[in-house]
Amino acid sequence: MASAAQDIAPRGLSRTVSNSLGSSASPTSTFHFPPPRSRKQLKPFATEDIKILLLENVNQTGQDILAQQGYQVESFKSSLPEEQLIEKIRDVHAIGIRSKTKLTAKVLREAKNLIVIGCFCIGTNQVDLDYAAKHGIAVFNSPFSNSRSVAELVIGEVIALARQLCDRSNEMHKGTWNKVSNKCWEIRGKVLGIIGYGHIGSQLSVLAESMGMQVIYYDVVNLMALGTAKQVPTLADLLRDADFVTCHVPELPETKDMVGPKELEQMKTGSYLINASRGSVVDIPALIDAMRTGKIAGAALDVYPSEPAGNGDYFMNDLNFWAEDLRSLNNIILTPHIGGSTDEAQSAIGIEGTVAGSLVRYINEGTTLGAVNLPEVTLRSLTLDEPNHVRVIYIHHNVPGVLRKVNAILGDHNVDKQMTDSRGEVAYLMADISDVNQGEIKDLFESLEALSCGFRNSEQDG
Repeated sequence: MASAAQDIAPRGLSRTVSNSLGSSASPTSTFHFPPPRSRKQLKPFATEDIKILLLENVNQTGQDILAQQGYQVESFKSSLPEEQLIEKIRDVHAIGIRSKTKLTAKVLREAKNLIVIGCFCIGTNQVDLDYAAKHGIAVFNSPFSNSRSVAELVIGEVIALARQLCDRSNEMHKGTWNKVSNKCWEIRGKVLGIIGYGHIGSQLSVLAESMGMQVIYYDVVNLMALGTAKQVPTLADLLRDADFVTCHVPELPETKDMVGPKELEQMKTGSYLINASRGSVVDIPALIDAMRTGKIAGAALDVYPSEPAGNGDYFMNDLNFWAEDLRSLNNIILTPHIGGSTDEAQSAIGIEGTVAGSLVRYINEGTTLGAVNLPEVTLRSLTLDEPNHVRVIYIHHNVPGVLRKVNAILGDHNVDKQMTDSRGEVAYLMADISDVNQGEIKDLFESLEALSCGFRNSEQDG
C-alpha cells in the first residue's frame, strides 16, 4: 500500500515517513545531527506522532537517539507477557527488543501500525521474519556489536575450565582449602576448535592465538583464516583434534543438537565444550552423561533451550527437566545468557550504524540497509534544495509485471532516482519524484494503493 496522509493511520490505510533533521545515510559513519539546512524536513507526519516501544532494558544510548528524533519512546526493563505485549504493540510504529521477547505471527497480527522491529542483539530467531516481511515490517539487528564481549567471555571460560577455577572458588566459599594441580592445565599450546567462524568466532580466533593457542575452525562455507588459524573440512575433524570446542552458530534446523551423543563421543577424552551461541545447539542431557563418564572434563554454557523471561529463581527442572542434574556437575560454568551483556556492547548496539540508527533511517528515509528480512535499498537523502520532491516506497510481491504497473503510475512525473531489489517473495522499490504538488501526491498514493501486488507502501513528501 502507499501513503501520503498527513497523520499516522493503521495498516491498510497509510504509512508515512518522518521529518528528520538528519541521521547519516552511511552505515559506517558516526551518528550525528547535521545543521537543519543540510537536509530537507521530510513530511507528511510529525515525529511526535511516532510511537516507539522498547523492551528488555535497551541501552540508554539507543533510547536517547530515538528520543532526540522527537519520537514518543516508552521503555520497559523486562519483556512482557504475551497478552500484555499484544495490548502494547497495537498502536506502536516501532518496537525494540532483545532475545526474550517473542514476536510471533500471533503478536504481529495485532500490530496494526507497526512498520519496523529493532533487535538490539545478534539473533533474530525470536521474530517471525517471514510474516514481518510479507506485511511490510522491516527487521534490523546488530550482527557484530557484542562480538568482542562474547569472545572475551569465552576466553575467560577456557582459562577457568582449564584450571578448575569455579570449583576451587566454590570450595573456598564453603570454607574448604583444596590446593590441587591434577588435571589443571595451561592453555598455551592447546588446540581451540571453533564451530562457526563469523564475527565472534574470528575475533575469538585472534584472542586465542595471542595467548599461545593453536586454532582450528569449521564452517559450512570457506572463509579466510585470520593469523595462523586453519579451517578443517568436517566437524568430525575439529572434534577429533581440539582440546577445547566452542560453538558460535545461528539457530537453524541444521544446527539443532549439532553437538549430540555422536559428536561428544568423537571429542578427545578430557576435552572441554563451550556454548555461547544458541541453546538448541548442544544436546544437554547427552553432555551431562558425557561429563559423568569423564569423557568431557568440563563445560561452559551461556544459553539454554528454555530460558526465563526475567531474573529470579527460575533455573529449575520445571524450566528444563535436566536443570538440577546439570547444576550438580563439577567443573561446569553456567551463566544466564550474558555473553553480550557488557556496557560497551549494549552501548554499541544502540548507536548509529546498528539498531537505533537503522530504525531512524528506516522511519525517516525508508532506507533498508542492514535489514535481515527485506531487500537492502537506499537512495541519498532529499535536501532543502529540492522543493516539491516526494519519496515513494513500494513493498510488493516479487512477481512479473509489477514494475510495469508501478512505472505506468510514476511515468507522468519526473523520476529523479529509482532503485529496486528483491529478496525471495518480497521486492522493495524506492523512487524520488520531483515537481509534485499535494494533489498529485494524493493521486500517486491512491493509484499505488489500488494495485493488488503491494505489501505496504509509503511516501516521503518534501
